[in-house]
Amino acid sequence: MSSQRGFFDLDERYQRLSAAGDPLEKLSTLIDFEMFRADLVAALDYKSGRQGGRPPLDPVMMFKVLVLQALYNLSDPQTEFQILDRRSFGRFLGLDDGDRVADETTIWRYREALTKAGAVQRLFDRFDDHLKTNGYLAMGGQIVDASIVQAPGQRMSEAEKETVKHGEVSEAWKKKPRKLAQKDRDARWVVKYSKARTNPQNPDARRVDIAIPTFGYKDHISIDKSHGFIRKWAVTDASRYEGHALERLIDPDNTASTLWADTAYGSKANRQMLAKHGLKADIHTRKKKGKPMGARALKANARRSKIRAFVEHPFAHLKGPMRLFIRTIGVDRATMKIGMANLTYNFRRYIFHTTKTA
Repeated sequence: MSSQRGFFDLDERYQRLSAAGDPLEKLSTLIDFEMFRADLVAALDYKSGRQGGRPPLDPVMMFKVLVLQALYNLSDPQTEFQILDRRSFGRFLGLDDGDRVADETTIWRYREALTKAGAVQRLFDRFDDHLKTNGYLAMGGQIVDASIVQAPGQRMSEAEKETVKHGEVSEAWKKKPRKLAQKDRDARWVVKYSKARTNPQNPDARRVDIAIPTFGYKDHISIDKSHGFIRKWAVTDASRYEGHALERLIDPDNTASTLWADTAYGSKANRQMLAKHGLKADIHTRKKKGKPMGARALKANARRSKIRAFVEHPFAHLKGPMRLFIRTIGVDRATMKIGMANLTYNFRRYIFHTTKTA
């Protein structure tokens, strides 16, 4: 029979985790999560004194649970299991053997409380203030874009789709409240187009557009050109035209006046609005139907593309390593999930800059 494990055995386990390059250790070391405590306590509205039952878990520790969910695309049940199973998760959360671990219901209730309080924007702004205090000002101009975040597709008849589009609820759904609770009436279907070869085995084969129906939301972001942090963001349904969200993405604190965007943002109204804000619109020129684009316009678009390419990095990270996907119902919860993902991306970006200059 093996002897009982002692403190030094656990300490050696942690040392081996560090030697193996635990990414959560770097996150915990370089991000002072205590900066969020006051905002979390205010949003959760914890009552003073014990009201019966077990006391709530530490709000900062629970916030770090949401960070883990964003980093690894974990559902609530998966999160509970991984915290119990993975030593690196326990160390990141400050939990020792025998400490109380949040179950999936507790995680859901905590996130739901923050969602109802609309807290994610305040938390995002708190870290943005931290970035500026540490010298990472929004500089060099701003780049805007949007990307679709998928949600589970909804089975609806054409009549039900039309009802939802008009903000109404079908009579059949009203009679089944449980079914209605599982229907996401805020997300929308949209058709994405992707290039594919007519013959995948032949690299010289003709490329054609493939239509891909997608259900979900859009993450609209604005990054600063100098550091690549997400500075402003907004969430809409997937069918919302990108240009309509532009004014919500303007960062008045950026020290430069240029804004880069693709043709979706190039309406006359948007250009007038940007001028009113004192911003220079460096927006892609749209090709006129049936006419070739001039050499000067092509050259200008190529220059813009080199700069706009930086905004693809956040989306590549959100959809690649973080595998962002919406499992919740409704735009408020989707905003919470996407906002946490954007904030967590900024954590990772901060670590990149900090370790690069160290």
